[in-house]
Amino acid sequence: MHLGVSESMRECEYSQISTRTSTPMETPYKKKTPKKRKWEGFPGRNRFYCNGRIMMAKQTGVFYLTLVLILVTCGLFFTFDCPFLARKLTPAIPVLGGVLFVFVLGTLLRTSFSDPGVLPRASADEAADLERQIDGANGSSSYRPPPRTKEVVINGQTVKLKYCFTCKIFRPPRASHCSLCDNCVERFDHHCPWVGNCVGRRNYRFFYMFILSLSFLTIFIFSFVITHIILLSHEPRNGFLNALKDSPASVLEVVVCFFSVWSIVGLSGFHTYLISSNQTTNEDIKGSWSSKRGKDNYNPYSHGNIFTNCCAALCGPLPPSLIDRRGFVQSDVPQLAPPTNGIAMYGATQSQQSHMAAATPLLQQSSEPVILTDNGGGSSLPGRTSLTLGGPCASLPLGQPTPATSNPNLSCHESADMLPVHGHPHHHFLTPEEAPSPPGMLPCGSPLGHNHSHAMHNQAGFYNPASQDSLHEDSVRGLVKLSSV
Repeated sequence: MHLGVSESMRECEYSQISTRTSTPMETPYKKKTPKKRKWEGFPGRNRFYCNGRIMMAKQTGVFYLTLVLILVTCGLFFTFDCPFLARKLTPAIPVLGGVLFVFVLGTLLRTSFSDPGVLPRASADEAADLERQIDGANGSSSYRPPPRTKEVVINGQTVKLKYCFTCKIFRPPRASHCSLCDNCVERFDHHCPWVGNCVGRRNYRFFYMFILSLSFLTIFIFSFVITHIILLSHEPRNGFLNALKDSPASVLEVVVCFFSVWSIVGLSGFHTYLISSNQTTNEDIKGSWSSKRGKDNYNPYSHGNIFTNCCAALCGPLPPSLIDRRGFVQSDVPQLAPPTNGIAMYGATQSQQSHMAAATPLLQQSSEPVILTDNGGGSSLPGRTSLTLGGPCASLPLGQPTPATSNPNLSCHESADMLPVHGHPHHHFLTPEEAPSPPGMLPCGSPLGHNHSHAMHNQAGFYNPASQDSLHEDSVRGLVKLSSV
């Protein structure tokens, strides 16, 4: 008889408790979308390659011209001139030329592909807060607002910080906005189309080493190509014109180097002067520290020593990039919280699972007896029996597990005289209208299984308490199976 009760209860569990809404795989989570990197939504006009590792200006045509001139000129020199010079003079000539070529190419790519020191733009909240500060300081009653500037003192010299209307920030000292790249660059020197990038704080030393090494390489190739032509013309039965005809590649190298050496050497000398005085091209063109502006006007960034200025520009620590172009964009959409129910979810910690198990009455050992009642009234469906569990909050959900936030003080039966015992009409039955139950919960005494009249006692409706452990074990197994779906 008791075995039949246990089997019937097992059938009730699988037939009445729906797993449609309690399956962890079917929770209404939003599908994962691939994260977007910051360089993909960068507000400037730069171009990015290799997933944001390479950063260049939008106009890169002149950069490719520079690269082609260097590669073609050096290729012709190593192919047609170096074999003759190594045989007639010394093998060190192609070795020294190769070292200069690798150094020039490395510094060029480092200057072109790196972040020159772009300053990040202000967010919407930061811009709004800055606007409030400006309005509070300048006053908004005037018809024409005053110029947006701030003054700071650097080494006794007053320096004005200008407000950038594009980036919505007060530019730091020596920073300027590049109109071609549409970015504020820290310690902005100039925008160089030959390298395809701005020249700023983070790549100025590489730009200077590039033009300086390119000057040496141009002079080196030019001088040894002339040497090759002269040695070739002194050979027997060969003159100067025959030497030019025998080596047309040398003629092309001489022409390219002759028209390039003046501009490259002049540019190297100009930046050597700027480094020795710790100035930028932008400051020198504007005459920011010229004595013509006043007797007390001087360069507050100069260390007063040529050697110290050169060490500060070329050997100082390289600052990190401030824009984090390869970082991920943070989504503003809040993530959905996992549903709080009595079944342990995937990925939950051990403490969370223990808390969920403790909040589920079916997973707790109860000292109260289990009572099966046959509600013959009109409150339940005909041919069904109801399961009433003694103890706190013994109500069962329909189609969903018991919430973990159920009130432990809420009980379906407060005293022994309220127990619905079949065959004793003098006892008080707690009707569904009287029982305070949480929303979405079935009241105590609701139909849960099929009618098994042969499994119940004739008088009190109690079954043997020895079968309580087996019923509890079957309930636990059923919930464990549902949680492992």
